[in-house]
Amino acid sequence: MNINSSIGELKGIGEKTQSLFEKLGVYTIRDMLLAFPRDYRKFPACEKIRNVTNAKEYAIAAKVGSTPVVKGVRNMALTFAKLMDDTGEIEGIWYRMPYIKNSLKPGEIHIFYGKVIWKNGHYVMEQPTVYSKAQYEALAETYQPVYPLVKGLTNNLYRKAMRQSCDLLTEDVEFLPTDIRERRQLLSYKEALEEIHFPLNLNRLQAAHDRLAFNEFLLFLLSMRSLQENRKRERNQCIVKDISIQDVILRKLPYALTNAQKHSLKEIFSDMQGEYMMQRLLQGDVGSGKTIVAFLAMAVMAANGYQSAIMAPTEVLARQHYESFTGWCREFGLNFPVILLTGSSTAKEKRLIYEQIQSEDTALIVGTHALIQEKVQYRRLGLVITDEQHRFGVRQREIFAEKGQSPHILVMSATPIPRTLAIILYGNFDISVMNELPAKRLPIKNCVVDESFRKKAYEFITKEVAAGHQAYIICPLVEESENMEAENVIDYTARLAQELPSTVSAAYLHGKMKPKEKNEIMESFLRKEIQVLVSTTVIEVGVNVPNATVMMIENAERFGLAQLHQLRGRVGRGDAQSYCILMNLSGSKQASKRLEILNRSNDGFEIASEDLKLRGPGDFFGIRQSGMLEFAVGDVYNDAGILAAASEESKRLMEEDALYRLDENSRLLEVLQEYRRNQFDKINI
Repeated sequence: MNINSSIGELKGIGEKTQSLFEKLGVYTIRDMLLAFPRDYRKFPACEKIRNVTNAKEYAIAAKVGSTPVVKGVRNMALTFAKLMDDTGEIEGIWYRMPYIKNSLKPGEIHIFYGKVIWKNGHYVMEQPTVYSKAQYEALAETYQPVYPLVKGLTNNLYRKAMRQSCDLLTEDVEFLPTDIRERRQLLSYKEALEEIHFPLNLNRLQAAHDRLAFNEFLLFLLSMRSLQENRKRERNQCIVKDISIQDVILRKLPYALTNAQKHSLKEIFSDMQGEYMMQRLLQGDVGSGKTIVAFLAMAVMAANGYQSAIMAPTEVLARQHYESFTGWCREFGLNFPVILLTGSSTAKEKRLIYEQIQSEDTALIVGTHALIQEKVQYRRLGLVITDEQHRFGVRQREIFAEKGQSPHILVMSATPIPRTLAIILYGNFDISVMNELPAKRLPIKNCVVDESFRKKAYEFITKEVAAGHQAYIICPLVEESENMEAENVIDYTARLAQELPSTVSAAYLHGKMKPKEKNEIMESFLRKEIQVLVSTTVIEVGVNVPNATVMMIENAERFGLAQLHQLRGRVGRGDAQSYCILMNLSGSKQASKRLEILNRSNDGFEIASEDLKLRGPGDFFGIRQSGMLEFAVGDVYNDAGILAAASEESKRLMEEDALYRLDENSRLLEVLQEYRRNQFDKINI
């Protein structure tokens, strides 16, 4: 057995368990090793019974008060035991574990670890794990991994399978040259994989994180740079000769463009008229007006006889773009066809759309990833715009090239990363920045509050709904997860129904829902049939609901500031005053300090820079930044230093041609080629 073996060969994994792992994309031991923990549990110090409160996890050193009692309730065995210390007593309850009675003798002292809830007028510890003092002291020094689970798969079983998988690791998984590892003081790959799953301490966990983040950044940057080397600068094959239609549209616009919008358009049109094909990143802060800039660029291409395509990350956003573009073409008297292609289009609809794309020279084409399917054949495609999709600019551009096209590329991002990081990540792109908001936009009013403000927050949301507005409430999780206290959308929505008046309609939205379900919920919210939308960060990118005026974010301390700024940007898109309520439930002074940056600033670029200064070792325990680049471990904000180091090493390897010249690097080349084959997704060992 080795890391390429099926997980079915591991001890304790039968067919049923194997199928559960496969639902998570884990088929081989290699897959298992690369399925990194989503969080870690640090066992707390023991607490006295009198100090426990509701809905939190505790460890208590307690004496078993009397012989445990087993009762049958609705065909389920419940075991009850009285647990006591010198400050009071609490009831322990175990479900479907009648055998626990045999290991709990009256008078014995154990460490009980579990969640405390208020039930039937008293505190109860549900399903606590029982440890001896020595066992618990040993665990208290470690960080225990917590993995993403599916129903039927426990974290304990996952850890046991992972322990066996780690035991199969050998030093020959290494692929980084020795000089790079020594220069950057990195763990070996074998050590990093072992420590990311079973860290000895926080320092070792940080070191493992750093090595794995370096892996991801290096392979990504090498792939980017090798594509640049192969491509160089391409001659402009879609030269724009006339941009006068821009003036026609601007005269009819009901508002004036900001100076930043005008400057960005000038740079875009200069590229389109220049010697080489455009490769430009348009960084626009939330609400800065990127959509109208995209439309103007597409309209200019159409006026010059070329097609253009804009790819959105979600179907909801694609439909919004389609409706906006159709309306603008009608309003401005433009005779350009606007075409929408999404994954949910029926087979018959797709056939008609494919025919239209092949026949309309001046079409403005809007869609999701369906735009790059093999069956889509373009006719004179001159411009490709992507919204919040960094990988599109690398990989999917190659797909367009294979279709016989070589379009201008414009990548739009609302993720406000500092320019130094943008240059590293988009080394082959010119960069335009839009950091002004349209004049009519009112700054969002912010507040950072704790649990004591919750009642007032709900009252405020009710007041805004009564005034005809709508609200978002963001929770970090989809459903209750083991050992995590963060709010979850499903339970939260059920509780919210008890807190808000019956006249207020609330619904939830999360990424695990089917696309059709998500679209239906968002469409209902757009039509104002839903007043309060409880959601995960699935609504983070691009959704435009001008009537929404309140954004309330639960467990705000668990999000990165750039992501919070993105979420906040879903409100303040209309003429009414909008508000953002950040619920800090951690009690941490450091978290409060970070969140206060959002309280005092609505400038995404300033926020991103401040966040970089404040975030330090261990911050990878929180919810990861998103929106710009998705890596399994690395984070372009938290790990900016590692990203810079990987950039330097990738340049050195490319400049010295060491990647292809040295035998020692043959393993790195092999891994890099596998990485490319996987379209920049999973890094193979």
